[in-house]
Amino acid sequence: ARKATLDYPYHDSPVGQLLLVGEGDALVGLYFPGGKHALAPTPAWQRDDNAPIFAQTRRQLDAYFAGQRQQFDLKLAPQGTDFQQRVWQQLRLIPFGETISYGELAKRIGDPKSSRAVGAANGKNPISIIVPCHRVIGADGQLTGFGGGIETKRTLLEHEQQYATLFATT
Repeated sequence: ARKATLDYPYHDSPVGQLLLVGEGDALVGLYFPGGKHALAPTPAWQRDDNAPIFAQTRRQLDAYFAGQRQQFDLKLAPQGTDFQQRVWQQLRLIPFGETISYGELAKRIGDPKSSRAVGAANGKNPISIIVPCHRVIGADGQLTGFGGGIETKRTLLEHEQQYATLFATT
């Protein structure tokens, strides 16, 4: 299988500019350009504002931030180890507006002693927001590290809690 070129556009959001990264018809990354694991396009990448995956991603992100969407329905292809893939798969099952601890996430992947490794895998999640790593918090309720910064994590969680309440009552 030939390796497709990585394509990217930027997308403005209420939490700042986001870098979307795609490979063919799949999304492989969503990054905060100013975050802890900030990523900038390499010269090998191609700017593409019109690929269908980016149009879909933009529409769904805009609906999410407008409080009209709780789940994403996009073809995702994050690159990582088997362990990371298990963690990221589990993240997608955390309901909108809810949070769990790293320990709980470790239990959910069937490895209760792995909360540190789960935390590391969570921190390496390449598809922020859509794979909701922001929904994992410290056991004491503290908002621990987040690639987009703690303020961004707080904003995302407050946004979800605000709209989760609305969805629950309708």
